[in-house]
Amino acid sequence: MESTYYEYGTAAERWDRAQLFFDAKEYVTAARILGGLVDEVPEQVAPRLLLARAYYHSARLAKAETELRIVVERDPVEHYARLMLGRTLERQGRPAEAAPHLRLAAVMSGEFPGE
Repeated sequence: MESTYYEYGTAAERWDRAQLFFDAKEYVTAARILGGLVDEVPEQVAPRLLLARAYYHSARLAKAETELRIVVERDPVEHYARLMLGRTLERQGRPAEAAPHLRLAAVMSGEFPGE
């Protein structure tokens, strides 16, 4: 795949650019930029979470699931990653796998079942 101008610059510049593309609903382009960032700084959760969101919104659900599982493994209390993982699994027709993640995300955000 040929490189383009938006894949160059410092990590901070590429992060800003990826967020701009994401906000403009250019999810494929955002994912392309974020993929490089995630490779460069795999320990950081924020680029990987935004990459997963870009994959989710561009219907690349298997890739979104992979990234979200990594985020949840590295940061088990990241409630938004749990919510996204649950929704990603639901969109793939796997509601039984989604349910625990969705319940956990709800509890982490202060929503308690039965209240």
